[in-house]
Amino acid sequence: MGLIKAAVGAVGSTLHDQWKDYIKCDDLGQDILMKRVSTPNGIISKDSAIQVSPGQIAVIFESGKILDATAEEGIYIFDQSSSPTFFAGQFGAVFKEMWTRFVYNGATNKEQAVFYLNAKEIMDNKFGTPSPIPFQDWSHPIPNQMTGNETALRVQVKCFGKYTFKISDPAVFMSKIAGTAEEYRKDELVEQMRSEVIGSFQNVLNELGNSEHKAPVLELPSYTDEIKTMMDEKVFDEPIRARGLSIVGFVVESVTLDDESNKKIDNYELSANAAMQQGTLTGAYANAVVDAANNTSGAANGFMGVGMMNMASGGVMGGVATVNQPNTQNQAPVQNNQSTGGKFCSNCGNSVTGNFCGNCGTKVGE
Repeated sequence: MGLIKAAVGAVGSTLHDQWKDYIKCDDLGQDILMKRVSTPNGIISKDSAIQVSPGQIAVIFESGKILDATAEEGIYIFDQSSSPTFFAGQFGAVFKEMWTRFVYNGATNKEQAVFYLNAKEIMDNKFGTPSPIPFQDWSHPIPNQMTGNETALRVQVKCFGKYTFKISDPAVFMSKIAGTAEEYRKDELVEQMRSEVIGSFQNVLNELGNSEHKAPVLELPSYTDEIKTMMDEKVFDEPIRARGLSIVGFVVESVTLDDESNKKIDNYELSANAAMQQGTLTGAYANAVVDAANNTSGAANGFMGVGMMNMASGGVMGGVATVNQPNTQNQAPVQNNQSTGGKFCSNCGNSVTGNFCGNCGTKVGE
């Protein structure tokens, strides 16, 4: 028994009058995944017509066994004398396996029906992580002073988005999920599938957060292509595929951090800014010390500037001031040179003609 495709335009021809029954299924939309259609007496007579619309898969059952199937749109004539045709397109091999292996035990003798499966991409399925999940954020690396290596900042994130899916293996879908129900709707599957999608996504996050990819946490929505590629290559969605379904599209719409992770990032940025400012000040301070030490005629003025810089830094640089200061502890003070009648500065030794040193500003006694 099999299907014979009717000629184009046969619906409006005289052939229409020869059909015993005309079986068709309205558009399944986005909510119905499978629907059973039969005749009033449960028997599909020879020369009955079966219509397959775009986005539909038709599977012909008799007593729990598959007689024929097609995923190619058109009108088919049911011929009990012909062998299965398997006008299947992409599902050819699947249909042939169904025909030889697919049996429902306890099926009513000689019951015949057409099971229409939804071949369209099922859109607008939402997912969200119910609780924060860990992520290694490489946009805020933590340096290891001992090894020189960096580690990622550990944060907790919540992600929300959408995914699409479709029936990829009608035989597995019917045997594992839909069976021979009169109608199987997406609502019966979506909660279980959402849990499996979140599990798959968490595996992807672990990959994106490793040292190879180093994805910044707040840029995850831009990693749509990478997420789908990882799911396919590493078969993270294996539980979904095992039910005859496949994820087609996957989009992360938003990423949020928990309060503790926000504090970590705030503290990280504050510390980074402080370290940068301190590093700049340390460099300027060191240069000032060297300049003061090399200024033999104006050391006091140079170190006076260093002292002012140390006060400006809040004493952070206090320990550096002694690095290059000249040691004057054991030097004898310079006395006034009375033999010449002149005066010399007791601080820098410069010849002074008035009451203050013209070089360093120190007051000179009478």
